[in-house]
Amino acid sequence: MESKDHHHSGADARLEAAEKKPHVLIVTAVAAEREAVLRGLSGSRRFDVIAAGAGTAAAAAGTAAALAAGSYGCVVSAGIGGGFPGRAPVGSLVVASEMRDAALGAETPEGFRSAAELGFGSVSVPAPGGTVQALAAALAAAGLTVSTGPVLTVSTATGTAGPAAALAARHPQAAAEAMEGHGVAVAAQALGIAALEVRAISNPVGPRDRAAWKINEALDALAAAAAILREVL
Repeated sequence: MESKDHHHSGADARLEAAEKKPHVLIVTAVAAEREAVLRGLSGSRRFDVIAAGAGTAAAAAGTAAALAAGSYGCVVSAGIGGGFPGRAPVGSLVVASEMRDAALGAETPEGFRSAAELGFGSVSVPAPGGTVQALAAALAAAGLTVSTGPVLTVSTATGTAGPAAALAARHPQAAAEAMEGHGVAVAAQALGIAALEVRAISNPVGPRDRAAWKINEALDALAAAAAILREVL
């Protein structure tokens, strides 16, 4: 009987510890991403998952509205994206070291200049480094292929060789591109809440070959990442 009581007290303590962890908002773009994340979370009540729509404006607006209506300790932009060849292969995961808007700026005679270079403020929100490393380590320990690096937020997904090469040259450390991370991060930053971005790679950044995309595999990787998020955050 004593050992049974001990077992219950241990389980109760773990449940109590889990309930004390902060609530987390996960922002996806579309329903398929949201469903994959929910599958990985297995009903955890500490996480709220929304599909805010595609693009940085919808992501920022949806994130801000959700944050205003709830109480969260962390926000995660999650979904599928394009991986830079040599850094993030198809089917792998990327945990962003920073969420960087690669589209905000101006074309000049010398080439593209970011809004930051033009003096219009920051185009990047850093992710908390300790959490990034802990999450990446946990994903790797679970047997998942993972890399870290800047994730670029773009308004137009890269689909031809020239723009892909230019983007890689401007952002040599970038691991992936997607369309929402910076918007989610800016909304979180405005309220002093930490932001992360996790991407499952469905296609390489480069010439668009829709037939070669691995959407279902990427969604499965996203679900696997969500299961690890539940443990780490």
